[in-house]
Amino acid sequence: MEFWEVIKTRRSIRKFDPKKNVSEEQLDKILEAAVWAPSSGNTQCWRFFAVRDKNVKNELANKAGHQPFINDASILIVVCADLDEIARSYGERGRNTYSIQDTSVAIENMLLATTSLGLASCWVGAFDEGRAAKILKLDNNIRPFTT
Repeated sequence: MEFWEVIKTRRSIRKFDPKKNVSEEQLDKILEAAVWAPSSGNTQCWRFFAVRDKNVKNELANKAGHQPFINDASILIVVCADLDEIARSYGERGRNTYSIQDTSVAIENMLLATTSLGLASCWVGAFDEGRAAKILKLDNNIRPFTT
């Protein structure tokens, strides 16, 4: 897709075809788009967790404001920030501000890449961070921002 077409076509989709699968090649392209996003001081504090397991997706969906459409997505990419990593360079401002900005830019790149690949996506920010961290067994310094 041409650049402006991608921007104008991207939508938050909440109805997924459970039979449609995101290939490993497509996932690689989506994640590649994410890591090309700018980050504060090039710290690249983002961390991405690709979830295909139905049970884990179901647990995350139940902790995401009961948004069952999440279960139908073939893959969830949970975007997190390594707060210790960003704090090494920027202290509390890194933890509280830059981590959000950096992950948000990476997410937008993923959303646009997904659209360019002809796939559907939805940025889900309404979820229980603490429960998501437990479900994914994240270290204390890794904060999940979106599923």
